[in-house]
Amino acid sequence: MSDQAATAAKPAPILSRHDPRYEVTMYRYVGVEGAHTLDFYRSHGGYEAAKKALTGMTPAQVIDEVKASGLRGRGGAGFPTGVKWSFMAPPDGKPRYLVCNADESEPGSFKDRYILEDDPHQLVEGMIIGAYAMQMTFGFLYVRGEYYLGTTRMEAAIAEARAAGLLGENILGTGFSFDITVHRGAGAYICGEETALMNSLEGLRANPRLKPPFPAAAGMYGRPTTINNVTSLTSAVHVINKGAAWFAGMGTDDSKGTKLYQISGPVKRTGVYEMPMGATFRELIYDFAGGPTMEPKAFIPGGSSTPMFPWEDRFLDMPMDYGTLAKNGSMLGTGGVIVIPRDKCIVDALYNLVRFYAHESCGKCTPCREGVGHWLPRMYQKLVSGLGQPEDIALLESVASNIKGNAFCPLADACIGPVQASLKWFRDEYEYLAANGKSKYAKNDWWQA
Repeated sequence: MSDQAATAAKPAPILSRHDPRYEVTMYRYVGVEGAHTLDFYRSHGGYEAAKKALTGMTPAQVIDEVKASGLRGRGGAGFPTGVKWSFMAPPDGKPRYLVCNADESEPGSFKDRYILEDDPHQLVEGMIIGAYAMQMTFGFLYVRGEYYLGTTRMEAAIAEARAAGLLGENILGTGFSFDITVHRGAGAYICGEETALMNSLEGLRANPRLKPPFPAAAGMYGRPTTINNVTSLTSAVHVINKGAAWFAGMGTDDSKGTKLYQISGPVKRTGVYEMPMGATFRELIYDFAGGPTMEPKAFIPGGSSTPMFPWEDRFLDMPMDYGTLAKNGSMLGTGGVIVIPRDKCIVDALYNLVRFYAHESCGKCTPCREGVGHWLPRMYQKLVSGLGQPEDIALLESVASNIKGNAFCPLADACIGPVQASLKWFRDEYEYLAANGKSKYAKNDWWQA
């Protein structure tokens, strides 16, 4: 067959949830009564992917399958999962660790919570597959401290799996041994950075570590470690179960498979929607979230750390994938879409966001400790208090540009990106506030009520 004929025979990728070929996978049983139990999970095909991997594939074959699927990390950075797994050195008979980050502290993100609560065995199975692929000896599940029900359900699922011979020694009689423990976080956004997360697990202050060495070489307790997000691991379950070609048949050239998109703000149906990569913001916001309930002005595309877009057709019709958003000056992040209404002052919105990052900065490096933790919140406070001057806007831009790219870890940039985007798209609101001592939307802002 010629290359042209092969291309013509290849089915078009699935880019919309409206495509009749699309099927929900990770969220199929979220909200279903009893779905968190082992009996329910196994009666609906649970642990068959783990069985397939452990009894019919070598660890290298599992990694190759995940690579071929095009799965990218779902925690925000989007690094190829199979490639990350391949970084692990060969086993040496000593401990190796798999860490699942279920802390989910990004404002606008709440996709992992419902898997922990309603389908915990899906995550246990994903961790077993990842651990087998990398020949891990032990797993840590780092759960957001406020997720009490999720933690309870995960602990129960781990106990059920262990009792059924799916965790612990000699899983499924294959000779592979792996177990999981749950660790509750204490409310630190910085633990989204993988080395800070490992420090927290070790009982240390959650400061990021200098890299190299990278976790694959020296992570938890100095041993090889891989950190994955909840939905990176649950996606792997379906990759192994249905095959890499099935997963790669959804999405765009650089973003494959299905992803959980969250939407909050003034829309009719806030929540989490599983959609193929490459679906548009318009499909998410209008077709599934029911559209805005107030006149919109802007939206944040992937959680609070991603630069916002104005409410324009060219952005609403963008495919939700890693490459397209990067080309347009933002990021897909966790897929947490936040709608901002027309009568909300952008400066006030950013003041709220900046205060969050100032509070969450660990203070390890000067750009973040002084810039994010001190200068930015005080400059915003001056503006929203009606004491700003027109020259403060240029100073704000200068401070932001000096912080960007110069901090020890990505937390500072997570704050600066949204600040710079707000100045790019809504500079007029900053100028009006600095010139008049009040917002265009004064009647709607608590600080000017």
